[in-house]
Amino acid sequence: MNGHRSGKRPWLAAALALLYPGLGHAYLREWLRALAWFGLTFATVALALPPSAVPDSGGLTLDAVMSASRALPVEVSVAISVLLVLNTVDAYRLARQGRTAGSADPADTDGERRCPNCGRETDTDLAFCQWCTEPLATDE
Repeated sequence: MNGHRSGKRPWLAAALALLYPGLGHAYLREWLRALAWFGLTFATVALALPPSAVPDSGGLTLDAVMSASRALPVEVSVAISVLLVLNTVDAYRLARQGRTAGSADPADTDGERRCPNCGRETDTDLAFCQWCTEPLATDE
C-alpha cells in the first residue's frame, strides 16, 4: 500500500489547499479543520482589508479584482500569504501522516474497524479487508 492516510494523495491535498484554503482538508475529510482554515482566512481578510481596497461598484470582474489586489497593504498580503502557506503545509502533512502499513490501530476511536495492513475502514460484517483482502482478526 502507499502508506498515506486513507490512501489520499498528499500533493493533491496540497494543491487543493493552495487553490482555496480548507479545500485540501475537505478532500481529506477533515471537516472541522477545513472549516477552521476557511474561517481563519475569511476572518483575516474581513478584519485586515481596508475599505479603500474594496472596489465601489461594477461587479466582480477581473479588473475589479486586480485593482483590489493592487490596493492591498503589504501587511495584509503577507498575512494572507502566510495563512495560505500554513494551510497548504498542514494539508500536505496531514495526508502524509497516519497509518503506514502495519502501524494502523484496528480499532478506531470512532468505533470503526480499520485494517491493520492498509489502515482503511473495513466492513464489520467481513472477516477480511475489502480493500487489500488481508484477513482481519475477529473479536470472538
